[in-house]
Amino acid sequence: MTETQTDRQYGYGADGVAVVRYERGEREGRPWADRLEVVDPRADLAAQAAYVRTELAGWVVSGPVELGQELVRQGSTVLRHGHTMRRELTDAPPAEGWEAWARTPLRDGLRAVPCDRDAKELAPASLTAFGPGHPDHRPDDDEQTGTQRLAELLAGQIIGPVLPSSTLVVDGTDRVVAGAVLTDWDGLPWIAHVFRDPARGYPGLGRDVLRRAVAAVAASGAAAVGLAVTEGNRARRLYEEMGFTVTGTSLTVIVP
Repeated sequence: MTETQTDRQYGYGADGVAVVRYERGEREGRPWADRLEVVDPRADLAAQAAYVRTELAGWVVSGPVELGQELVRQGSTVLRHGHTMRRELTDAPPAEGWEAWARTPLRDGLRAVPCDRDAKELAPASLTAFGPGHPDHRPDDDEQTGTQRLAELLAGQIIGPVLPSSTLVVDGTDRVVAGAVLTDWDGLPWIAHVFRDPARGYPGLGRDVLRRAVAAVAASGAAAVGLAVTEGNRARRLYEEMGFTVTGTSLTVIVP
């Protein structure tokens, strides 16, 4: 997962010419070259990948898909193939208006509550939502690891501080069954985590809670909201139906 990032950094070749630039952060407990771009037009794809393998060995690297695929061919491991998406709020309200989204009804017996609960209360529904077969499933995760990652997210250690527009949904027993966690990513409201416990049913609940959360962001005066979605995740269709558009695509790999 991400942490607060620093200014862009450059990587130089033996001739002193910049080859790549990136934002340095931390992910999966490793140094992370995020938004990596190749700046030396003389290097072909294989040479670019060879440079990254040599200079950023042991790092997580997020950059162009073509470069990531070449790094995989040279022994790197895919961590995520994802797309960033953005929805304009001020300039493009939904046809029915933000108030209608804010009043999106929940299923009988469910109610929306603030996102102010301990990670242990979110973990059962969240971990089930991303079980085997989901594009974002982590086969090496256990309950402890997943709960710790949620705790870091809620503490603002992953992407940024959690926003008041974040919403949880609980059932009649006060058990968390769904939620949308939004954070501040360098001034842009960011949908960091959306989940629904599929074992408990409630199809469409993810859409409902997300509409409520986005409406809350719009009511706060924010001009836009963003998110990231993994390639192959069917939720992308939902995001597009809600007015999100793709702003970028990258492949994230672990360099051996």
